[in-house]
Parts: sequence; C-alpha cells; structure tokens
Amino acid sequence: MKNTIALFDFSKKINYKNELLAGLTVAMTMIPESLSFAILAGLSPLTGLYAAFMMGLVTAVFGGRPGMVSGGAGATIVVLIALIKTHGVEYLFATVLLAGVLQMLVGIFKWGKFVRLIPQPVMYGFLNGLAVIIFMAQVEQFKITGADGITGWLQGSPLYIMSGLVALTIAIVYFFPKITIAVPASLVAIIIVFAVVVGFGINTKTVSDIASISGSLPHFHIPGIPFSLETLQIIFPYALIMAGVGLIESLLTLSMVDEITNSKGNANKESIAQGLANITNGFFGGMGGCAMVAQTLVNLNAGSRARLSGIIASVTILIIILVGAPFIEKIPMAALVGVMTMVAISTFQWVSISIINKMPKSDIFVGMTVALVTIVLHNLALAVLVGVVISALVFAWDNAKRIRARKHIDENGIKHYEIFGPLFFGSVTAFTDKFDPVNDPEQTVIDFKESRIVDMSAIDALDKLSKRYTQYNKVLHLKHLSEDCRKMLKNAEAVIDVNIQEDPTYKVMPEK
Repeated sequence: MKNTIALFDFSKKINYKNELLAGLTVAMTMIPESLSFAILAGLSPLTGLYAAFMMGLVTAVFGGRPGMVSGGAGATIVVLIALIKTHGVEYLFATVLLAGVLQMLVGIFKWGKFVRLIPQPVMYGFLNGLAVIIFMAQVEQFKITGADGITGWLQGSPLYIMSGLVALTIAIVYFFPKITIAVPASLVAIIIVFAVVVGFGINTKTVSDIASISGSLPHFHIPGIPFSLETLQIIFPYALIMAGVGLIESLLTLSMVDEITNSKGNANKESIAQGLANITNGFFGGMGGCAMVAQTLVNLNAGSRARLSGIIASVTILIIILVGAPFIEKIPMAALVGVMTMVAISTFQWVSISIINKMPKSDIFVGMTVALVTIVLHNLALAVLVGVVISALVFAWDNAKRIRARKHIDENGIKHYEIFGPLFFGSVTAFTDKFDPVNDPEQTVIDFKESRIVDMSAIDALDKLSKRYTQYNKVLHLKHLSEDCRKMLKNAEAVIDVNIQEDPTYKVMPEK
C-alpha cells in the first residue's frame, strides 16, 4: 500500500515496506565496510560507524535526490591515511570539516553542474574500476589475523565453510527475486545464512571478528588543533583532495541513479548536503565520507525510490551502536561478502564489453585507463580527472582536423573563404595554412557564418593573418564575425567588415 509523506522540502509517494526493508539491508552492508576502512586508516571502529550514521542521515534528508546512500566511504578516507599517521585524529576531524566547507561552496556557487562534462567512457571506467575494488575488498575477508599478528589466507575447513556460505548467499540473492520481489533478496540472504550458521552451530568469521561496534551517542567537540596558518597549510591540500574525491563519487553516483530511476537529481543541492554532512562529521567525531555506489545499488535493488530508506538505514546504525551490537556482531561475514560480491557484479558495466568492438579506440583507451587508475591507486578523483583530460584532448584533436575552407572568386574579383568548423587552439594551424596572402587578390573575405571563434588562440590567429595581408597592401574582410570578437582584434579594426544584421552575438567567455 502506497501512502504520501511530506518531510522538509519533499513530498514523495512511499512504499513503506520497501523503504523499511531496503533501509535495514543497507545498514547491514554499510557496517562492515565502514568498520574495515576505519581500521585500515588506524581509527577507532566507532569513528567509521559515526560517519555512516551522520553522512547517511544528513544526505538522506537534505541531499539532491532520493535513493542515494552516503556513508563512511573508503574512497575519501584512503586519501587521508598519510595525514592520520603523521598528525593524528584531531587533524583528520579538522580536514573533514574543511572539506565539507569546500563542498558546500561548490554547491552554493552551482559548480556541481560540471559533472556533466564527464564523458560516458569515463563513467564506464569509473564504475568498472569501482566494481573491481568492491570485489577485491570482499576477497580480503578470506584472510585472518593470527595471535602472532600475522595475516594469512583461510585454509582447510574455515575456507570451505566461508566459501560455501558465500556461494549460498550469492545463490539466494540471484534466485530469490525470481520467486518474489516483495522482500529484498539481500536481506533474505543475510537472515537465512545467519539462521544456518546459528542453527547448525557453524564456526565461521563474524562481524565481531573485525571489531566491536558497541558505543554511545557521538558528542560535539571542536578539533583540538592549533588555529594557525601553518595548520591550514597542513590540512588544506588533504581537504581539497577529499572534497574532490567525495564530490566526484557522489555526483557520479547521482548521475547513475538518474539513469536507473529515469529521473533528475540536483547536483548542487547534493554538493551542499555532502558538505553539511562532512562538517557534522568534523564536529562529532566521524571520519567523513561521500555517496556509496555499492550501498546505493543495494538500496535501489531493494525497491527504494525515496529518502526514507536512507533515514532508516542511518537510524538503524545508531540503534545498533547503542543497543544492537551483540546481535549484529554475530552476523556471518560470509553473508555480507556474498551480498557485496553481487553488488560488485551488478556495478560492473557489462555492456561496455559487449559494445567494445563498436566504440572508438579512443573511448576504449579512456575507459580502460580510468578503470586501471581507479583499481591501482584507489584515487577516484585522479582517475576521473585523467579520463576527462584524455577525452578533452581527443575531442580537441578530432575537431582540429574538421576545419575546412570553401574558396571561390566572385564577379568582382574578390576571393571568398567560407570557413566550416570551430576555430580554436587546436585548429589555428590548419586554418592559417589554408590562406595565400601572396597570391590572393587585393580584396579577400573570410566568411564565419558556418564557423565559430572559440578562444584567444583563434583571435590571435586572425590578428596575425590580417597583418600578413596588410604587409602585402591587401585588405582582409572578416564577415559574420561577432561584435565581441571584433572588438578584441584591435590591430585589425580598420580592415574588418562585419555584417551587423546577420551577425550573431556571442562571447568568447560565456556569461555566468
């Protein structure tokens, strides 16, 4: 039964059953990931759980779109490990706080829209690389640390039991939706595997083997660091990287959810929410985070399409911290590994393989590069930046080759060059080579009706070309050139002929 809920600025038709079950499932999958990355960074397990609670709650209520899940993501904490080891946890909280401020500024100044500049091959590479990372993180759960502190792979019966339970979980997640979609398959799998382990008294790795998750409410405190320029110099680079990684992953996740749900999210609103959530983390002892692709997919696959599931997941994590830890700590890790393995499989863009022979070679290279950088460096911001830069260079090169000039001499002996294609830094050399100032007649016209001047390199090329014609006492007319660009060609003003009536008005740098 569907009802309507109105909370803050949104009004959504809610399927309460789906939202409740999705929220519980998401909470179960967020706990081990937040614990694992907190421990990896040398932090208290509760620091990761507090981040999962605060990030999830704040972004669920104030975020740019329903259905997204945020938490203590590994992508953001990985870039701060060096800071934590050299300066301590208080500097971490200050960095998370500053990163939140930077993210809010991105949303306030409406820079979130620039995520639209990320090409599809970069998205494929990002998601494929992330799928591999998620899968490899599950493989790590097949390791165990002995009493001597040495970590090694499970062997013998423990390995067979763990593998069997993971296989059972995967089978349930895969086949259960064919029976019914009334209950999330992931939650059913966790419950069944838990029941099998408890019912048969199977000895296997559980959540408690990672860390204890019992604690109290997070409390407010101002990071205990010196408020000085030296401190700012230490934390600002880390905050900038964290803010970039967090926003890129969050906004790419938002775009992914847009495609899955066939709806439109608000990137700037999401940026502000991410920033607010990280500021909250900085003041309340969380390790910060961003949107979590895997948990978001779990949420959507469980049928959630509203904000309620994210709120339920966050509140569930808080309840678990306060009172439910003894029960949750008994959940077999095999169940969570199986669920996350299926998430990794669904995150991987298999269509990118099926259409690989139909894609341009440059797009294939971009996608593979982004995936490799994501996998090897675990730096999602750098991976996306590399992909965007390569795509931009390929685009510039392709367009540089497309500039053409149609030439003819009219009945008055005036030579006309009709230019086709954009004139910008990549095409100015090919453009200039098309002209012959020595042999052209005294009157020459360049018609820009089918072209566009894009940047200062183009304007500089026109300025130099006009000077070359002037050296030979010839006049160069630039027709259908915008008034804005004409004013910038100061040295050529005397010989420019502009058709005002047909002249488009555009600027080299668009207005904000």
